[in-house]
Amino acid sequence: MDEQVDILDEHGKPTGESCLKSEAHRKGLLHPTVHIWLYTPEGRVLIQQRGKNKATHPLNWDVSVAGHVASGEKIISAAIREVEEEIGIQVSETELESLGTFKAVHKISEDFIDAELHHIFLCKLNVPLSQLTKQESEVEDLALVPLFKFAEETWGLATTGKYVPHGPTYYKTIIKAIKSRT
Repeated sequence: MDEQVDILDEHGKPTGESCLKSEAHRKGLLHPTVHIWLYTPEGRVLIQQRGKNKATHPLNWDVSVAGHVASGEKIISAAIREVEEEIGIQVSETELESLGTFKAVHKISEDFIDAELHHIFLCKLNVPLSQLTKQESEVEDLALVPLFKFAEETWGLATTGKYVPHGPTYYKTIIKAIKSRT
């Protein structure tokens, strides 16, 4: 979906301008997204396999839930909305724990520069995997993986082509945060 997104300056502050997501990607304009990492008390991480028709990294494994923040939408509201849209469960604001932001700029092609400010959240997964309903247009598959295996495959980069390349610093932050809560 090509929704309106707010444009941010190099410091992550709103410029007061907005445009279609496709234009932001074409011009490399920084815009906000949400990343929600769900984990179990036993130390397993929910990962999603991106849909086969995604413009970037189709069929790679990625964050539990992610999406763009619509123009004028509050960050926390976007996080709650995306969780419900992508995996079919409702979470409350109090269940989402902010880990801060992570700026990522990836040149996909000459006319596609993905410049995003990820607002990262952790959320305990309180239902079994079987109760999740994946959004068919966005999500190919869902899996729960042990944190040590996830760390080995992302932080250790043992399986570099399997995951979206967010980089070791990003993955280390997520892994350390989840480890300290399980």
